[in-house]
Amino acid sequence: MGAVRVELRIHGYVQGVFYRASAHRRARMLGLCGYVENLDDGSVGVVAEGEESAIEKFVAWGRVGPPAARVSRIDITRTPPTGEFTDFEVR
Repeated sequence: MGAVRVELRIHGYVQGVFYRASAHRRARMLGLCGYVENLDDGSVGVVAEGEESAIEKFVAWGRVGPPAARVSRIDITRTPPTGEFTDFEVR
């Protein structure tokens, strides 16, 4: 399998519940590159690149998130990877 890229927008009760820190930890554990950030509308945005199987595991985790989170919906956009990232960071 090759590298893929996803752009995620996670909706629900996802800010102030360690979603970004937990996503950072999970992404690094899976060997993904990209970033996670809080968005002005209260959602969390993620751009992640990596092997397809790792991306699928990350998206499955993202549907639940950390224990205090309440994810109501994830918008997923798949695009070709750009290779612009060398690590996964919290913004």
